[in-house]
Amino acid sequence: MSQTCSPASVAMINTYQSSFGKPPPPPPPLPPRQHGGPQPVVFMQPAASKNLTWFLVSVMILQVLLTLGGFVFLYHTRRPSPEGKADFQSSENLHGSSRTLARMTVEKPSEPALRRSGYLQWDLKHSERRNVNYFYGSSWLTILQPGDYLVVSRVTFSRRDPHTPLASSVKLRRGGGGGGGGGEEEEAEVQAKDTVAMRAYCSLAGSGSDPQMCTTSQVEVMSLRRGEQLSVWVEDLSLVDYTRTATTFAVYKL
Repeated sequence: MSQTCSPASVAMINTYQSSFGKPPPPPPPLPPRQHGGPQPVVFMQPAASKNLTWFLVSVMILQVLLTLGGFVFLYHTRRPSPEGKADFQSSENLHGSSRTLARMTVEKPSEPALRRSGYLQWDLKHSERRNVNYFYGSSWLTILQPGDYLVVSRVTFSRRDPHTPLASSVKLRRGGGGGGGGGEEEEAEVQAKDTVAMRAYCSLAGSGSDPQMCTTSQVEVMSLRRGEQLSVWVEDLSLVDYTRTATTFAVYKL
């Protein structure tokens, strides 16, 4: 027995057997946001993270370059000129420990020597010498380094003599031995070769018992060669004040 289908039934069957699938289910609703609760984490895309990294690296490199450039600029702008550098080195040598100098304090000679003229002796215990020779028993400072020297002499006299001027002289000896030995004849022969580089006078008023004093001071710049010698000569050794700070002799290499 055959059955026939109506057109309406065919249409219903065709719609049911369609090739389209079921539509996706709707997304679930988001839970309500609570105040003070944890915020949703936002993950950055790989491309954005890479760009930010390159930006930070570029900023750091730029900062390093600017810092190095600033140091180089300050170094070249604040670097002293050759003239200023020379002045600084001169000042440094002036106060440095390697400077050539001699600061001598007087030493009182023996009693027989006080009755005649002669060269002053120097106390090595209270004197200072750098690159300048002085032999014990001698009166001469020997120059070891050639150059220009500031020579300073100060001799104080505590008594006067009506027959002897109160005078002191700085004498220069060229190529002399400067030793402490030898007799009077040898000393007189050597003294004939000495030249007076500086000379000064002072005067005392009053009687011989007057406690007044006078000082001869001499300052001069001298060009000296290696081996040349300097010493201080007075007309009467008994008239000199042998206080350490009253009678001194000094040379400073400029």
